[in-house]
Amino acid sequence: MSEVRSSVTGMSVLPPAPFGRMITAMITPFLADGALDEAGAAQLAVRLVDAGNEALVVNGTTGESPTTTDAEKARLVRIVVEAVAGRARVVAGVGTNDTAHTVELARAAEAAGAHGLLVVAPYYSKPPQAGLTLHFTTVADATGLPVMIYDIPGRTGVPVATDTLVRLAEHPRIVAVKDAKDDLAASSWVMARTDLAYYSGTDALTLPLLSIGACGVVSVVSHVATPAIRAMIEAIGAGEVGRAIALHQGLLPAYEGIFRTQGVILAKAALRLAGLPAGPVRPPLVDATPAEVARLRADLAEATLDVGDPRGAGARQLPSGPPAGLAVVAAGEVS
Repeated sequence: MSEVRSSVTGMSVLPPAPFGRMITAMITPFLADGALDEAGAAQLAVRLVDAGNEALVVNGTTGESPTTTDAEKARLVRIVVEAVAGRARVVAGVGTNDTAHTVELARAAEAAGAHGLLVVAPYYSKPPQAGLTLHFTTVADATGLPVMIYDIPGRTGVPVATDTLVRLAEHPRIVAVKDAKDDLAASSWVMARTDLAYYSGTDALTLPLLSIGACGVVSVVSHVATPAIRAMIEAIGAGEVGRAIALHQGLLPAYEGIFRTQGVILAKAALRLAGLPAGPVRPPLVDATPAEVARLRADLAEATLDVGDPRGAGARQLPSGPPAGLAVVAAGEVS
């Protein structure tokens, strides 16, 4: 796969990023009755790209993929591809714990216009490493799209082992890993032995992963903090370590705030606070309580969501940066 030219400047010390460096794992907006909010999905996708995202993941866990139908998944890919109009890549989450079903979703995503696939390790079944290899290679063989493996053993129950990732890297369409294993030593070994592009899948570990060879992030917190996260990536890419650390520290309240409970719940709450499309979550998730929303509002008010934002503790140490492309949520701004 040819490398996507990153629009983030100052990237000379970072490795190639096949999907771009700044990626949001997008929520799926729903209407009040729980139906897919098609207009809201298009609006949110445009806002996220305007804010600085170079790609969007749709139909991932943050998109509530366990509760959306196959038809909704295909429709969402088409809506987002059309909305971003070539300004960003659209990566479709297609992972399930059934290889045949995953292949069906992968082919549907390709037909709908997706530019890449995010394939999570099969969950609940806890297959051996040989089963993981078979699963990922079967899906990669099913389409012409590049594949990002999603390694998140806390959800799936099984890690993708280092040797397995090294073998999978030999497949010409397996090009990247969304790393939420939170094992920097294991990730380092894979990066040292392969050309796989590593993306942080744990927001708070983005800077540490970048420092050992990752190329970017697939973020949830970026729904409301893309400018600051992007600036952090740009800073570490330019060798401005102190600036990157200051941005990382300024983002900590947002990292903690969005994940005080399940991340989709509070990401949607944050978007509602900002007046952006989100809607309710689908069961078995439940919407944030008033107390959780109040705590989230306080967390986001403390955080650096955009460089130069005087409300963020870290921002006071930073020079002004590019203008925000997404509404900043802060205490007192919304009712």
